[in-house]
Amino acid sequence: MADRHLEPDTPELRARWGSFAWTKENAAKAKDIIARYPAGRQRSAVMPLLDLAQRQVGAETNTQGWLPIPVMEFIARELDMPIIRVVEVATFYTMYNLVPVGRFHVQVCGTTPCMLRGSDDIMAACKKRGMRKGHTTDDGLWTLTEVECMGNCASAPMVQINDDNYEDLTPERLNAVLDALAAGKSPKAGTQEPGRHTVEPLGGPTTLKAMVKANHDYRGDWK
Repeated sequence: MADRHLEPDTPELRARWGSFAWTKENAAKAKDIIARYPAGRQRSAVMPLLDLAQRQVGAETNTQGWLPIPVMEFIARELDMPIIRVVEVATFYTMYNLVPVGRFHVQVCGTTPCMLRGSDDIMAACKKRGMRKGHTTDDGLWTLTEVECMGNCASAPMVQINDDNYEDLTPERLNAVLDALAAGKSPKAGTQEPGRHTVEPLGGPTTLKAMVKANHDYRGDWK
């Protein structure tokens, strides 16, 4: 599991992030987000605003982004809500990073289906590249986290790197993805199994074949 804790609130942190404010573009986005909610329910915008703030921090630091305490305080002021309520949301959902992360946040699923399909080998491949769980590499490129189920059990093992999932991995396939990212390229997301499009069986579906190209009502066939 990911070790969740807030980055200490230090004078250095305040000096860097105490004056956080939206960029012009994000200010417009934040206004649109808040407008989605009815009067008196604007605090419901806390999750998308936290995501937007994390992405802005990421753009400023050339990382995936994270949420310093002063940034969460800014969101609290934007939504006129107690800071503790914002912190409660940020600490509950692992989509929010509570401490600085690298350019690429590598989240390896270690739940049973991925473990049975080789997630230990995936984690070992990450460690061979100098990654350690809960740490960022010295070059600032990689942060490694072990997480629980990411919802890709049918294409295990998998990792999530920033906004993309990479599935049907082997150590060799993972290394190819990581090499591409390090080189500034955009590797194909999703399954890395040749000939597989999503999570259909290799060689194509074995049941409900009439549904491949058109809708087919099987009810008459089952009488």
